[in-house]
Amino acid sequence: QMADPFLYNTGERSHYGCLGHEVQIEHIKAYVCRPSFFTDKAVIVIHDVFGWLFPDIRYIVDLIAGHGYITICPDFFKGTDPWKTTDHWADFADWMKAHDPMKVDKEADVVLKYLKEQCGAKKIGIVGFSWGGMAVHHLMLKNPQLTAGVSLYGIIRDSEERYNLLNPTFFIFGEKDHTISYDQITLLDEKLKQYCKVAYKIKVYPGQVHGFAQLKPEDMKPEDKPYIEEARKDMIDWIKTFI
Repeated sequence: QMADPFLYNTGERSHYGCLGHEVQIEHIKAYVCRPSFFTDKAVIVIHDVFGWLFPDIRYIVDLIAGHGYITICPDFFKGTDPWKTTDHWADFADWMKAHDPMKVDKEADVVLKYLKEQCGAKKIGIVGFSWGGMAVHHLMLKNPQLTAGVSLYGIIRDSEERYNLLNPTFFIFGEKDHTISYDQITLLDEKLKQYCKVAYKIKVYPGQVHGFAQLKPEDMKPEDKPYIEEARKDMIDWIKTFI
């Protein structure tokens, strides 16, 4: 049951001037940012419920590209409306049924093909936040083309097959995330120890709420900044280790 798992305060977000550009790939629009030099390494970023246009997610795309990766955030909602801050949480379960984070395989395949054939990518990783974190968890169980993954505050809650990851995966959580209980994180850890045959890591960041790692510098509270920066560095380090 997913009552209101992603209720977090988007607050007053600052505007963001993007460094990348938009492309059309088959039936999907996507935001792409490339480093200033040639690389055959790429990272797919999966947005949260607020979609591919949300400034925070584009900031993350640009940030990862700055570390030397062709970075792309496709519209996994395929042109349908993202969740809006004006929407009512009573309708969230219905919205989720129409936007299932475990039905992203077709779009992922389209983007992987584009990265390999159009961009010359040979190694491809994936990073996802919240809704996107659940999608990453799913894809790391299903798609061997993804060399490494980082799932930020997204747990597949109701599946027995969620522990046999195909490639190295890093799970990032906030200690004060009201959408994910500590018991769920403990269970994930216990079961991964039992079933997972590849490298994995779980880390919980003190005092952090759902959505903490997407904030742009000017939107961070001073007490959260060190943990946000640490989570981002850990995310990039994980990608660099394997890709």
